[in-house]
Amino acid sequence: MRNLEEIMDGEILDFQEIESPFFLLGLISAFENRYQAKADNFFEEISWKQFFAIICINLCKESPTIKELAEIMGSSHQNVKQILNKLEDKGYVKTVLDDQDKRKQRITVTEKTIAFCEEHDKGSQIIVKKIFEGIDEKDIGTVIKTLMQMEKNLEDIN
Repeated sequence: MRNLEEIMDGEILDFQEIESPFFLLGLISAFENRYQAKADNFFEEISWKQFFAIICINLCKESPTIKELAEIMGSSHQNVKQILNKLEDKGYVKTVLDDQDKRKQRITVTEKTIAFCEEHDKGSQIIVKKIFEGIDEKDIGTVIKTLMQMEKNLEDIN
């Protein structure tokens, strides 16, 4: 697969008339698709979106509900439920009833997930370092700040 710069320099696309905010949104989407394809190949038995769900579960102070996880992931309840069903079928997560409110179901990771994360930790770190190679920490901070503001602005759209 050609990288985006090669595609942009080629004969297929014309970016001369596109405003930078539109270009940036397209660039973010294209990068996410390319990253997802690479990550899917790296993890093999689970997809990037499934691994992202695991990351989000692990970041929670307590086991999240599906609704909480959907909010964290920025996805719909239905999409997150499908991701969790696949992870549960593979033995990576399980659903347990909340101790205080039996109407709520909480998502927990299994020993298989812990082993999976340990197995892939070093490789994941290498990949992330490679992706950010040659990019100054200050620039990364600027991108984070920009994306956080974009996220905040997105909330204001009906």
